Amino acid sequence: MADGEAGHDRAHAKDRFGGFNWGSAFFGWLVATGVAVLLLALSGAIGGPIAGSSIGSGRQAVGAAGTIGIVGGIVLLIVLAIAYFAGGYVAGRMSRFDGGRQGLGVWIIGLVITILLAVAGAILGSQFNLLAQLNLPTVPSAGSFGIGALITLVLVIVVTVLAAIGGGKVGQRYHRKVDSALGAP
Repeated sequence: MADGEAGHDRAHAKDRFGGFNWGSAFFGWLVATGVAVLLLALSGAIGGPIAGSSIGSGRQAVGAAGTIGIVGGIVLLIVLAIAYFAGGYVAGRMSRFDGGRQGLGVWIIGLVITILLAVAGAILGSQFNLLAQLNLPTVPSAGSFGIGALITLVLVIVVTVLAAIGGGKVGQRYHRKVDSALGAP
């Protein structure tokens, strides 16, 4: 097969099978969610005893509250970045083309599910609020937004979308390596 024919075949396959693959994005989101839950549980198990032992008196607790909040925000960002990178990677590996789009699909599904769960919790009441029952770190309610919460929200959005897209692109690299080993352009 000539190089021109292989390039045409790849372009034809990309046209036919490229774009969003919502199935791979969904399974990437499942991986991202699982990794986030596991890492948050691990960080909570490690951070709880450390924070409890380093804060002795009430005055020390008040003084350390800002530091604990900043460290908690950083840990949350790292956990979410790892989780969404892993989810994007899985989606990129599952779908041969457009790894970055698959990663973006993971992020979009995560955003939609989070919004749906928040709306369901608000409509059905606190006993059905799954996000509150999971006891995960959350962004404060709209009434209590401060500058720190807004910065955290923006950082979470930017970091997770970039991590998911980056993971998708890294996941797609596998398919490019296989194509190059087979002699496809």
